Amino acid sequence: MELYTLSKKEILAQFQSSEEGLAQAEAKKRLETYGLNVLDPKKRLSPWRIFFDQFRSFIIYILLFAVGVSLLSREYVDAFIILAILLFNSLFGFLQEYNAEKAIDALKKLTALRATVIRGGKRRVVDAHTLVPGDVLLLEEGKKVPADGRILECAAFKVNEASLTGESIPSTKTADALGEDLALADRKNLVFSGTNVIAGTAKILVTATGMGTEIGKIADMLSEVIEERTPLQKKLETLGKRIGIGTLAVCLVIFIVGAWKDRIFELQGESALAFVLAAKHWLLVSVSLAVAAVPEGLPAIVTVSLAIGVKKMLKKNALIRSLPSIETLGSATVICTDKTGTLTRNEMTVRLAYTNRKTFPVEGEGYSAKEKLVLDHQDQLLFLIGALCNNASIRTKNGKPDIIGDPTEAALLVSAAKASVSEKGWKRISEIPFDSARKMMSTTHRDSAGKTLTFAKGAPEEVLRRCTRIAEKGKVRRLRYTDKRAILKRNEEFCGRALRVLAFAYKESDREPESELIFVGLQGMLDPPHKEVEGAVSKCHQAGIRVIMITGDHLHTAKAIAAEIGIRGDAVTGQEFERMKESAQMRTLEKANIFARAEPRHKMRIVELLKRQGHIVAMTGDGVNDAPALKRADLGISMGLTGTDVAKESSDMVLQDDNFTSIVNVVEEGRGIYANITKFVNYLLSCNLGEVLVILFAILLGWPLPMTAVMLLWLNLVTDGLPALALSVDPSPPDVMKRPPRKPDESILNRSMAISVMTVSALIAAAVLAVFWWGMQTYQGLEHQAYLDKIETLAFTALVVMEIVRLQIIRSEYRIGMLSNRWLVFAVLVSLGLQLAVIYTPLGRFFGTAALSLLDWGVILTACLAVLVLNAAGFALRKARA
Repeated sequence: MELYTLSKKEILAQFQSSEEGLAQAEAKKRLETYGLNVLDPKKRLSPWRIFFDQFRSFIIYILLFAVGVSLLSREYVDAFIILAILLFNSLFGFLQEYNAEKAIDALKKLTALRATVIRGGKRRVVDAHTLVPGDVLLLEEGKKVPADGRILECAAFKVNEASLTGESIPSTKTADALGEDLALADRKNLVFSGTNVIAGTAKILVTATGMGTEIGKIADMLSEVIEERTPLQKKLETLGKRIGIGTLAVCLVIFIVGAWKDRIFELQGESALAFVLAAKHWLLVSVSLAVAAVPEGLPAIVTVSLAIGVKKMLKKNALIRSLPSIETLGSATVICTDKTGTLTRNEMTVRLAYTNRKTFPVEGEGYSAKEKLVLDHQDQLLFLIGALCNNASIRTKNGKPDIIGDPTEAALLVSAAKASVSEKGWKRISEIPFDSARKMMSTTHRDSAGKTLTFAKGAPEEVLRRCTRIAEKGKVRRLRYTDKRAILKRNEEFCGRALRVLAFAYKESDREPESELIFVGLQGMLDPPHKEVEGAVSKCHQAGIRVIMITGDHLHTAKAIAAEIGIRGDAVTGQEFERMKESAQMRTLEKANIFARAEPRHKMRIVELLKRQGHIVAMTGDGVNDAPALKRADLGISMGLTGTDVAKESSDMVLQDDNFTSIVNVVEEGRGIYANITKFVNYLLSCNLGEVLVILFAILLGWPLPMTAVMLLWLNLVTDGLPALALSVDPSPPDVMKRPPRKPDESILNRSMAISVMTVSALIAAAVLAVFWWGMQTYQGLEHQAYLDKIETLAFTALVVMEIVRLQIIRSEYRIGMLSNRWLVFAVLVSLGLQLAVIYTPLGRFFGTAALSLLDWGVILTACLAVLVLNAAGFALRKARA
């Protein structure tokens, strides 16, 4: 049987304990049996594992192979440059992700407590980690619950369980046995480790410690969740494999053709050394081609681009904890969001008041009393009762309101302040605390004139049942049946708007304080949404992103908040969803956007099924209960202000202002970053493929090699790299938030880009070979080495200039102006300056270059113009056909 269904006697018998507590010897014995009351993580990632994970890429495997071949061929400069880029990329990723696996440590902090227990009939204060099942624990206001337990006795006992259950209203506890099949938030006779006592006292029988607690189960779920690679990582991996396979095939063809051409295979009868020396030239050519084909700068440029995104997003109140997560948010198709503290303020606020037959709105949100109510004198009595029959207080902490006590009572203090009601001059004499049987609370006060009054508040039905008269327009008269019907109808209207309603009454006596009361009115309150949330949800819908609310709160409250902020769709409870078969769950997920009374396992299940449907899922949350789903989602987003340490450490991104609106800004930033990634992938691949085609066709035509290995490296690491890196700060396309999310399985190199890359690469290769051929015809009379230096410099420089032309061709397709990115302008000027330096300065001897004449530059620029015109014509034709 469930613990919450057992009586006090049965639960004590089950744990072989008593109200006198365990004997010290028995507690020590049980500690050996159950272990310490701490959380025990199953597995952790070591720093070395995080570092070596940065090398898990097919592109990097090929580059490591290129490093090895370069070292064997004694091409140490090539090997060093490639290896330096690899280490830079890996260290950058390692530093960003080093702290990504601390969720269990944060959970441990929740149990670092001292606890008051009864052992052997005596009160003792012990370390919370020594608690064992069967211990009798004493709790009071302000204490954190150190273990799970069953309540044996309690008085006005309330616990804030929002971080575990998602319930925004504190749970009023009872010692009574309850019925079966209750959700976690409805088990009112249980307390849970890591939650906070906000009122009253209780005697608890400890029923679970350590990993056996609800928080322990969450820790266990966290350790069992297998984190998947992000969409960007998967796409780069696929792209790398395609490039790698193609590169190996082309290099093999080049090696075979070159070896056959030089009749190297005829040396097989000679010594192995003679064969290797003869093959070394073509092996180096093949490796140079591999270096040209594989975009060495791609991993580093992607990393730097994402790191720049981290800084930009930090200015927009989003702290990124994992680099690839930036792109993930840009491709999100669903945002699953918690309600309390995420969509709403987690601050109970009075919205409507009813007194003297009038209903009027109470403006403002949260615990600020700036918006004042303009009331008649007789209307103020309603708010005076709310302020006096109250145990909460509000103080200012770090310039912001900070409540002590029940959030519901704090809301009544704020509404009283808005009504300009003063509590001064009233002295409290006695109190009858709230309990679940009476469903009300009463306090007796004496004013400065010595008059004694009793004030009461509670559930409208219960308060009304104890009223015999009604205060109306400054007078008191008998409460009639029609009055009760009108009041209850108003109560139903308030409840229909998902307000939590309290009734208020008083009595001009302290005798039998809760009988023959005078009814005054009603106040309806709720936890309001952030002002900006409705607009943020609307923007998500415009961007093709579905917003799903998953909350531990009641169904009618969830539906009301959803309607207010623009979330439409079916609504179901976690228990209803859990009872469905998987096929029914999948169908429900297609229509339902509101899930109420959801527990951690429900959130995990929803995220898993959405991912199986092909969605990229972003999950927002702030509580302990959100942690497993945050980690399981493609992108976990936690709240920085109200979020627990557990949620933050389990997330990929932390919103520092707890504002759902910031997510929309980050979505736009993520989409812009992905657009920039596709730009420089397009740029690097078209440039590198152009280089491959130039070398391949030169060999097939029997021409000299147009470029040396050092020139190819210069092109890839400096001339290609600087402009590609500057693309990472390109502005977002103007219509980026009006496009639907990309398909999750769409490759970075999609059909449209592949056609563009192949077309432009062929144009560039043809133009460079034309310039190269012109050079061979024009300068064939020169001395052999001078002739080679001249024609190689022509081809080399033509490629540099054409790659810069290609840069603006790509940006024009995104409708981005030529001078809109000052860093790109600077990078292009630097690249051209460096190219001029290796042509016209002594650096040329390291590269084997020769000075170019004005005629040479004229031929190069003419070829570039031809590429520009032909590409523009082709783009216009493709657009017309589309």
